[in-house]
Amino acid sequence: MAAAEPGAAPGGGGCVPAGSGSVPVLFCFSVFARPSSVPHGAGYELLIQKFLSLYGDQIDMHRKFVVQLFAEEWSQYIDLPKGFLVNERCKVRLVPLQIQITTLGNLTPSSTVFFCCDMQERFRPAIKYFGDIISVGQRLLQGARLLGIPVIVTEQYPKGLGSTVQEIDLTGAKLVLPKTKFSMVLPEVEAALAEIPGVRSIVLFGVETHVCIQQTALELIGRGLEVHIVADATSSRSMMDRMFALERLARTGIIVTTSEAILLQLVADKEHPKFKEIQNLIKASAPESGLLSKV
Repeated sequence: MAAAEPGAAPGGGGCVPAGSGSVPVLFCFSVFARPSSVPHGAGYELLIQKFLSLYGDQIDMHRKFVVQLFAEEWSQYIDLPKGFLVNERCKVRLVPLQIQITTLGNLTPSSTVFFCCDMQERFRPAIKYFGDIISVGQRLLQGARLLGIPVIVTEQYPKGLGSTVQEIDLTGAKLVLPKTKFSMVLPEVEAALAEIPGVRSIVLFGVETHVCIQQTALELIGRGLEVHIVADATSSRSMMDRMFALERLARTGIIVTTSEAILLQLVADKEHPKFKEIQNLIKASAPESGLLSKV
């Protein structure tokens, strides 16, 4: 969780050395309010830790927050004073910063992560146009390696469904994880994203569009990330399921696009040092399968 730095504000106590014992504090978040306590002299970091311990399952770790203190002299909450230490009974709250940002769909390598979802051997005979999405998926992963973009790969119950197909080269992938959950948003994935500074956009592809892709995309946008689904690298057993999933996701603000658009947007300029290599990738493989006519 990225919390806003507490700024200077009047009231709320000064810098008092930590003493023995604890102090009762009412912790408020959203519609919740829970009485608890912290050690005498606790500061900002301990308050944040306490909020996480009380409300961790409700807090979106990718949002920004500010901690506020209820000031009796103002009869309202104020931003937590700089250097504040708890020395008496008080009430604090955690407030998400509501900043409206227009999603433009811009992609830059430094703020992008690729998600490759469940491109496994046992799906080969069942998924429509599976050979084509393997080809496009491999092109995307080659592009990610050229541009230094982290790649996260999942495999749905590999014990029963097999590993990622051999045509997909996972060299350099940041994570390759087994899962039983349909969404790719596993605790290990969230931890990996938290380690990558400035992540804003996820490029998502694989199978099945209406199950694992859809559930992953919805979880990611719920965490404030922008999601780009690669239509020519995403499929299902049923074209009807695929079509309605992509339509639903587009209505939620998720960007449905193509592999060529993604790769060229990431280089942005023919003078980019990797442009020629990306151009060669695009020229080398562009399956015409009829898949895109069913978006």
